[in-house]
Amino acid sequence: MGSHPNPLPTPVTSAGADGLAALLARPGKAVVALDFDGTLAEIVPDPEQARAHPGAVPALVALAPHVASVAVITGRPADVAVRYGGFAGVPGLEHLVVLGHYGAERWDAVSSAVHAPPPHPGVAAARAELPGLLARFDAWQGTWTEDKGRAVAVHTRRAADPQGAFDALRAPLADLADRHGLMLEPGRLVLELRPPGMDKGVALAEYVRETGAETIVYGGDDLGDLPAFATVDTLRTKGHPGLLLCSGTGEVPELAEKADLVLPGPGALIDFLASVAARL
Repeated sequence: MGSHPNPLPTPVTSAGADGLAALLARPGKAVVALDFDGTLAEIVPDPEQARAHPGAVPALVALAPHVASVAVITGRPADVAVRYGGFAGVPGLEHLVVLGHYGAERWDAVSSAVHAPPPHPGVAAARAELPGLLARFDAWQGTWTEDKGRAVAVHTRRAADPQGAFDALRAPLADLADRHGLMLEPGRLVLELRPPGMDKGVALAEYVRETGAETIVYGGDDLGDLPAFATVDTLRTKGHPGLLLCSGTGEVPELAEKADLVLPGPGALIDFLASVAARL
């Protein structure tokens, strides 16, 4: 493995230290699963302008040949994450899988095709009602609605009072979601209405079963990543080493306090993955 001038950061938990040790010792038995926005890409005011950090693809290319699988698990549509990530047709990422819409959609580099079930009818109904609902609230000014196809999200980052708008809209959007059989997923200044029954934890658990992985690494940055963290915790109780990475500097304390390693944003998380790859 050689010597490395920059030591890897040390996980703050013994379970995380065991997970990192297992990844380094038996990388071919490991799955590395990562969120996209805030983890492989910086958070930006306009989600349509989000792009993978310049170091993301090179780090994944360096890591992928050594591990059982690399997967991106995101709330975005799978094809959008592939496009914004620059993941298609990349030598070294021939076996990359992107699980979009929290696992409801799947894109794989082998076929470059997206597989998905029929859309939930409640999403179209909620989408139709949203403009009227938002117009009734002063807080809506400066908000931006993102149509994700299988989900719809209201972003408050551009509002004059982003947190105030988020707080004001949370209850009425929860009511709208409930009326149409949807769930409301809060995030970093975004409120997303999406179908129930699928989350990043379910997607990760199914993918781990599919790959037969022994060790699971998961990196995320927001509340939607908590179910994946919980899946890793559950798998650890069943003898699977795991490593939980949080991208950020405390923006989402609920996630940071559960992480084995908190890395200050996508650049640092990607540097960590590249450093791991250099040791394999």
